[in-house]
Amino acid sequence: MYGTMNRKTLVASLFVLSLSPIAVEGKDSVWTDPAKATAESSDFLIQGEYTGKLGDAKVGVQLVAEGAGKFAVVYYPGGLPGDGFSGDKATRIKGKADAEKVTLPDMSATLKDGKMVFKNGSLSKVERKSPTLGAAAPKGAVVLFDGKNGDAFDKGVLDGDMLCQGINTKQKFQSFQLHVEFKIPFMPEARGQGRGNSGCYLQSRYECQMLDSFGLEGETDECGGFYKIKTPDFNMAYPPLAWQTYDIDFTAATFDASGKKTANATAVVKHNGVLIHKGIELPHATTASPLGEGPEPGPLHLQDHGNPVRYRNIWIVEKK
Repeated sequence: MYGTMNRKTLVASLFVLSLSPIAVEGKDSVWTDPAKATAESSDFLIQGEYTGKLGDAKVGVQLVAEGAGKFAVVYYPGGLPGDGFSGDKATRIKGKADAEKVTLPDMSATLKDGKMVFKNGSLSKVERKSPTLGAAAPKGAVVLFDGKNGDAFDKGVLDGDMLCQGINTKQKFQSFQLHVEFKIPFMPEARGQGRGNSGCYLQSRYECQMLDSFGLEGETDECGGFYKIKTPDFNMAYPPLAWQTYDIDFTAATFDASGKKTANATAVVKHNGVLIHKGIELPHATTASPLGEGPEPGPLHLQDHGNPVRYRNIWIVEKK
């Protein structure tokens, strides 16, 4: 079907899909536990990623819960981000769904048993996992958190075997390779910067944003973006409450004896195993950074922006 339609027709399209009646969440509903979200929210059961073929064409769909039984819908020709989609924002087709249905041009589908069933094919719900999830710290790494205690951090507040937001490492670092796993809360009624917000501040200076950006465009203030500096090449955000990974190769800025900067900091970033920043320069400290630019090392800072973001399996390999 989509091979015969022009882009203008596609972008103007709305999705329609039959859904079962679902529970209505409160305005301030927040879940940090997938088991509780599954038991208490039908929206959580429906939201997520779907992929398969319509005719001969591979496609992907993301259903983004917006609360009270409503969903944003994003259709990706070629497959999901990181699994076939080209990354061209112009080819993302946006739509809306509710507890009744979602509309596609000239066709409809039913949602049953984790499948979107169309006349010309079906899409199955998938739960992707980062290929670096659970990556073991290599020999010589500084293990910052292994699920046992938060002693490497100034606060180190635990939620079971997870770390809570708003913490700094006691140790300070220059150039390094970082692995961190994070989980964004499910906040279907929240929007924008109030929806699962935190940040991974390299040296407490440069923020690689953490946010519920599932289904969004991928901007500088969304997940994977360096805040107000650089958008990610792909928006690789998974649905909320899925564990996600950042693998970051960071090279600190350099300064001469007088304190003048001679080279910008640089970063290579993989989000959920997909390269989203290829050796980009970070020309200045990002907004709200706890520490301004300078030659001295700085701690890793995991921001508290008022939302219950959780972290695990954090380690750093210092570069000489």
